[in-house]
Amino acid sequence: MKEGPRAADPGDAAFALLRRRWREVTAGPGFDATAEPYRTRLAELGVRAAGYRDAMAPAGTRLWPGLPFPSLVATPARLQAMARAYALPGTGLAGDADLAAAVAAGIDHYRRLVYAAGADPAGNWWHWEIGAPRKLLDAALLIGPPLTDRQSAALRDAVDHFVPECRLDDYSGTSTGANRVDLCTVTLLRAVLGCDPDRAALAVSALSPVFRHVSEGDGFYRDGSFVQHTFVPYQGTYGASLLSGLATLFAVVSGSPWEVADPARQIVFDMVERSFAPVVHDGFCMDLFSGRAVGREPYGDHRRGHAIAAAILLLGEAASTAERARWQGMVKGWALRETSVPMLEAAERNDLGFHARLAAILDDDAIPAAAEPDGHRLLAMSARAVHRRPSWCAGLSMASHRIGHYEHGNGENLRGWHTGSGMLYWWADGHGDQYSDSFWPTVDPYRLPGTTVSTRRLADGAGTAWGDTCPPWRWVGGATDGVYAAVGQHLSGLESTLEAFKSWFFLDDAVVCLGAGITAEDGVPVETVVDNRRTGATLTVDGDTDGDTRGGPDGPVGWAHIEGHGGYVLPGGARLRTLRERRTGGSEPVTRSYVTLWLDHGVDPVAAGYVYLLLPGASLAETRARAAAPGWVCVLANSDRRQGVRIPSLGITAVNFWNGGAAGDVAASAPCSVLVRERGDGTATLTVSDPRRDLDELTVVWDRPVARLIRGHPLLAGAATGARLILRFGRLSDRGGASKTVTVRLG
Repeated sequence: MKEGPRAADPGDAAFALLRRRWREVTAGPGFDATAEPYRTRLAELGVRAAGYRDAMAPAGTRLWPGLPFPSLVATPARLQAMARAYALPGTGLAGDADLAAAVAAGIDHYRRLVYAAGADPAGNWWHWEIGAPRKLLDAALLIGPPLTDRQSAALRDAVDHFVPECRLDDYSGTSTGANRVDLCTVTLLRAVLGCDPDRAALAVSALSPVFRHVSEGDGFYRDGSFVQHTFVPYQGTYGASLLSGLATLFAVVSGSPWEVADPARQIVFDMVERSFAPVVHDGFCMDLFSGRAVGREPYGDHRRGHAIAAAILLLGEAASTAERARWQGMVKGWALRETSVPMLEAAERNDLGFHARLAAILDDDAIPAAAEPDGHRLLAMSARAVHRRPSWCAGLSMASHRIGHYEHGNGENLRGWHTGSGMLYWWADGHGDQYSDSFWPTVDPYRLPGTTVSTRRLADGAGTAWGDTCPPWRWVGGATDGVYAAVGQHLSGLESTLEAFKSWFFLDDAVVCLGAGITAEDGVPVETVVDNRRTGATLTVDGDTDGDTRGGPDGPVGWAHIEGHGGYVLPGGARLRTLRERRTGGSEPVTRSYVTLWLDHGVDPVAAGYVYLLLPGASLAETRARAAAPGWVCVLANSDRRQGVRIPSLGITAVNFWNGGAAGDVAASAPCSVLVRERGDGTATLTVSDPRRDLDELTVVWDRPVARLIRGHPLLAGAATGARLILRFGRLSDRGGASKTVTVRLG
């Protein structure tokens, strides 16, 4: 006897609401299906779905020819696409009974032969617990009654086998952060399919551990850091997935008995501006926040930035009016400045719901586009820093005792060994694709910009997988007043004897870069890579244009400039090596041009060092002028005990104390970072931090006359003014390396 369709429960209004909201939020219809570009894109979806339906040929080893089982990605994705064509208007297949029947039969066939209760989840757990069940459940909900009672029950049993309720009992292992949100989404969809109120309540309540600050492991930190896989800063990819998943769930359960009521959810809204906005620049998400995903595809940083923007606009529907207005202006600014991969065009191809939301704010003159923020964000708990100025932006990637050098896994990012060795990314105007356009498959992985590395050859995937490549040292971080910053890293090389002390002082038009104590016993040269730009632009070294692709001059030089990019100044005339080359790489080989500048510290150096200035966006004349002004920066110290500079024109003195001591007119009783900024109004600020996070007390002395303390800090235990300033701070160890600022009136 032929089985009939599953009967609907007319009294189940709450679950009917969830089904409708799921379709509206994830598939449409937040747009006019008869208007362009939606009409064309929906018609294309209909053609694609019809092709899938017509080509379906169930067999013991596959559902479609050419997609042999288990096909954990492609087969569920095709079923989902067919279901969306059934659910959406304008596809030409909306409500088509034959299409729905094909989806139902396909789900059941795949469920019997692959995604079956009792089957062994071989391979990556994620496909069995998140990827495949989400698409299968999505398809099942979108087609509705054509999935019979038996088919629905069998699919629910299969999901229960791979994602039992106990999976959400503990916030640990692979049930944290973005993974937890995805598991809750699967649980909610399973609840909706079976009209299971208890499971729906579990799906929502199990989100609560995500809504809290953490001090270790996965999750959001108070400084805005977001970590996944225990050791990896991950606002891109995992963070974007978490934000998108939460935005979707908030919207779907809104107005239902299972609405997210936990007041701690405000942390998620706060992190839009504290955690996600700082890592997006002109519409793309900086690669230093994307773990092993950096080389996954060309322009992947732009795709990840667009995903964050889409999630923010959707989350805005659940936010306060003020938050929503700020976020819309922020995303509008990103979209207008995004020129490498225009955001609206990309949304048209990938996400019509995002396209509709974005088009609405772009067309609304009442929503002002926000400019890029100006200032410094130091995310100490994830060993990252972002510095912005009106015409350029920089990002710094470090490693510490709790953040790995790099992440590899699933065969990805096997040569990202040195990305945590002080890689300094930077973008001036027009450089939005610098690290996007096949940079990762073609760049020399031993010469990443800003890094100090041993040239000892490493195996692909050297070090433990999934980011567990942490060096032993604790001193990583620095001090920032929100405008300028002193940042440092006690560096230990990956699978190397290399040790070094690196500092970066982030200013208005420059980054002053210091290195000291560079020591190794690997039997190979050690290099500091001043830069490695993906460009074929003209290189000028100390006034001479260098067209030699083999290398640069052997004599001392004072400066270098890459046309259209920026300049470099080397106080003291260090020997700068140069190389112009074309490099080929990638699974589908591509070739790109590079200009590399580096300092050779020789084989097995002992206490080597360097000083150089990076001038992002500087012209040839500006670079030459800075090189001709040796007094612009005064290096106060550059050793394995402390590194410090003074910039007289800015009134800045900044010192990273690897040990207690003095540099210039600043002294500290213990390892710390200090940034002093004298203002033109007779006041000054002193900012301190405890990058090692182990100080019970700290005394900082500034040998300058100070009349009085204007603004203190709760951790300031005492202050003495007069001929010099003495500040005594209490316990800093549990403040996550955060900066503490006091303001004084100069004497």
